[in-house]
Amino acid sequence: MGKGLAKSNGGALSRSALRRQREREERYQTILNAAESLFVKEGYHQTSINKIADLAEVSVGTVYFYFKNKEDLLIQLLDGISYLFRSRVGAEFENADSTLEGFMNAGHMFFNEFCHKYPEKVAIMYRESIGQSPLVDEHRRKLHDNFIKDISGALRRMSENMGFSFPSSMSVEVIAVSIMGIYQSIASHYLVSRGKFQNLDQIGKDAVAYLVGGIKDMCGI
Repeated sequence: MGKGLAKSNGGALSRSALRRQREREERYQTILNAAESLFVKEGYHQTSINKIADLAEVSVGTVYFYFKNKEDLLIQLLDGISYLFRSRVGAEFENADSTLEGFMNAGHMFFNEFCHKYPEKVAIMYRESIGQSPLVDEHRRKLHDNFIKDISGALRRMSENMGFSFPSSMSVEVIAVSIMGIYQSIASHYLVSRGKFQNLDQIGKDAVAYLVGGIKDMCGI
């Protein structure tokens, strides 16, 4: 992102260099925020670089200084959302206490925490980033695969802790993929299509109860 910053004789960034770095970071984030807002409100294809620059109150040239093109903006947004998603929802599965209750609490994190606080980011994940380009799809797939690993790890730890076995060697992955798919479908149906969740707590409870019920039935718990 631009040229390296000047350093003082001691090797540390000078005060003016630190200020310029901070300003660049703030401008970078301002442009990203403008792009996210417009992608969600008007759609990725209907949003132009000119509109993004106008909302961010910068020149078109400044947008291109930080980002290669509109696709690059979407990828940077998606990568940031991926990090946030795993640090909130994925980490909850990672830290689940190896019980069904801990697994359920991790599931509720997606609905009650992530979807509730970040509806725009959910729209980017499940609507605006779908089918845009092979490169964007690659970044979405990485998020998908990493989250499946988080869920699979939680399922294996729960199995070991509670002393039950899954029917086959593929069961854990199948369940993890199904959970990811159900989360996406519910978010797309209620949040992306309708613009907001109603009865968010109940939706989360019903979805998680359905998933946990399937695990209990499969494993005879």
